[in-house]
Amino acid sequence: MELQDKKQNHPIESLMQTAMQSIKDMVDVNTVVGDPVETNDGTVIIPISQVACGFAAGGGEYELTATSKNTELPFAGGSGAGVSVRPMGFLVVRMNDVRLLSVTGNHLAERVIDLAPQIIDKMEGLFKKKNKFSEI
Repeated sequence: MELQDKKQNHPIESLMQTAMQSIKDMVDVNTVVGDPVETNDGTVIIPISQVACGFAAGGGEYELTATSKNTELPFAGGSGAGVSVRPMGFLVVRMNDVRLLSVTGNHLAERVIDLAPQIIDKMEGLFKKKNKFSEI
């Protein structure tokens, strides 16, 4: 029982809890999906980011000299954490249109994909117009 209590109160646990709490304080949902910004024309722009976290902790106990009367081994340890935030793009919300504007990548290809439905609608309209004139 005493060994179990000793393991639960090991100093490495407090190091890990402190580091994890620090990461929790730094990274929240507003880090990934930023605060929305509304423009004059009613468009809402929401920044989107990629967040990566890393964490490490370690330590060890060292033997005492033979002259020491303390039965508990001294502990030495450390922990560290890192957070990387990289902007990915912006979510742009207009009346009936939602678009993701990427910060990286091929903007021309993305633009063509975004415009494809509009181009198809215009082509259908032209063919319908042509068929109406040929019936007259």
